[in-house]
Amino acid sequence: MVKICCIGAGYVGGPTMAVMALKCPEIEVAVVDISEPRINAWNSDRLPIYEPGLEDVVKQCRGKNLFFSTDVEKHVFESDIVFVSVNTPTKTQGLGAGKAADLTYWESAARMIADVSKSSKIVVEKSTVPVRTAEAIEKILTHNSKGIEFQILSNPEFLAEGTAVKDLYNPDRVLIGGRDTAAGQKAIKALRDVYAHWVPVEQIICTNLWSAELSKLAANAFLAQRISSVNAMSALCEATGADVTQVAHAVGTDTRIGPKFLNASVGFGGSCFQKDILNLIYICECNGLPEAANYWKQVIKVNDYQKIRFANRVVSSMFNTVSGKKIAILGFAFKKDTGDTRETPAIDVCNRLVADKAKLSIYDPQVLEEQIRRDLSMARFDWDHPVPLQQIKAEGISEQVNVVSDAYEATKDAHGLCVLTEWDEFKSLDFKKIFDNMQKPAFVFDGRNVVDAVKLREIGFIVYSIGKPLDSWLKDMPAVA
Repeated sequence: MVKICCIGAGYVGGPTMAVMALKCPEIEVAVVDISEPRINAWNSDRLPIYEPGLEDVVKQCRGKNLFFSTDVEKHVFESDIVFVSVNTPTKTQGLGAGKAADLTYWESAARMIADVSKSSKIVVEKSTVPVRTAEAIEKILTHNSKGIEFQILSNPEFLAEGTAVKDLYNPDRVLIGGRDTAAGQKAIKALRDVYAHWVPVEQIICTNLWSAELSKLAANAFLAQRISSVNAMSALCEATGADVTQVAHAVGTDTRIGPKFLNASVGFGGSCFQKDILNLIYICECNGLPEAANYWKQVIKVNDYQKIRFANRVVSSMFNTVSGKKIAILGFAFKKDTGDTRETPAIDVCNRLVADKAKLSIYDPQVLEEQIRRDLSMARFDWDHPVPLQQIKAEGISEQVNVVSDAYEATKDAHGLCVLTEWDEFKSLDFKKIFDNMQKPAFVFDGRNVVDAVKLREIGFIVYSIGKPLDSWLKDMPAVA
C-alpha cells in the first residue's frame, strides 16, 4: 500500500488529504501536525475548520485510510510521499520584513524529514512558497540525506475557501512541477498517478519546478489585481453616478475578460492574496525589477484604499462622528461559507471605527468570539505565526466591542449597520424589524452589495452600497480617504 503523509493540518492539508483519501481508497493517508488541539479537533465531531461538504468526506474515510496524528516523525518515516503544507507567513522582522515569506517552518520540516527517513521519498511542496524554494529544500535534504534519495515536487493548491471540497473534486487543473531528470520525471508520474484516480489526465499540467512555484503566486496576483481593478472603478462609479454592478457586467461579457472576480466589495482578504503579492513584490525587487514590483504594490494599495474609504464613508455619513454610537457589524469572515478571518477586511474596518470611538456589535455565523477578539488585538502579519509568537496589543478592546449570536441582537439600538461578509442569510433578514429597532436616522453600509437598496430606502434606511449611485444624503457628506 502506498503511504502518503501531509505535514500541516490546516485549511489546505486537511481538506486536500481528506478528498485524496476518499478518491484513493487503496492509499493510506496521514495528516500530521504538532498542534494537539488541532489534531484532536480533526478526530472529533467538530472539525477545526468550516468548509461545506468537508465533514461528510472526513467521516467517510477517518479511521479507514485517513488518519490524523501528532506523531509526525512516525508517519513521515513510514511514508512514500510527503506533502509539506506548513505556514509560510510574511516576515515580521529582519531582512524582507513586511514582504518576504518566512520559510522557518518549511526548513524545519525539511530537516526533520531528512533526520527520520530511512527510505527514498518524494517531498511535495503544497505550501505557497517563493520561486526557487525547492532548490533550497533540495540542498537541505541532499546534505542531510545519509545516502537516501529525495525528489522534490511543487504541487501548489488553487482552492477557494467556501468551495474547497468542490474545487478538489473538480479542479480546473492540477499543477505538478519537478526536475527534468529521469528520477524527477518518475516522481512526477508517481504523483500524477495519484491525482489521476479522479482528475482527467489532460487536466494535470506538468512543468519544471520554477514554473510551478511561480504559477501559484502569479495566479493569486492576477485574481487580486482583478478585484482591485473593479474596486478602483467602484470609487469612480460613486463619483459619477455610474453603477459598478452594471459596469462589471458589461466588461465581464467580453470573452477576453470574463465575469469572474469582478464583484466590487470592501476589499479582498484571505490567507493568500496579500501575502503572495507581497512575496512577489519582494522577489521582483531582489531580481532588480523595481517597475514590476511597483505594479504589484499598487494592487495592495488599492485594496487598502478601499477599506479606508469604506470606513471613512461610515464616519462622514453619520455627521462625521461615530463616537459612542453603536455600529452593527454583520459578517467578520473574509468571505461567505468559511470561518476563516485571515486578512479579512473586517479587521481594518472595525479597527478604524474603534479608533473613532464607535461601539461595535459583531455577528458572524461561523466565527467564534475568541477569534474575533484575537484578530482585533493582533499585530499585522502575526495571524500566520504560532500562537506563542503572536504579539497581542496591550490595550483591551472589550469595552468597545461586543460579539453577539444573531443579526437582530447586533442591530438593536444601533445607529448604523455594516455588511462586511456576503453570507446568504443577510439577504433574507427582516429589515423592517431591524429598522424599527434602530436609532434614527438608520444607516446601512453594504460592503458586499448583498442587500436590496431600493427596498431598504423604501423602509426608511439611508443606504450606502459600494460602487452604486449615491443618494442625496451621502452626496452632501462626501467621504475623504
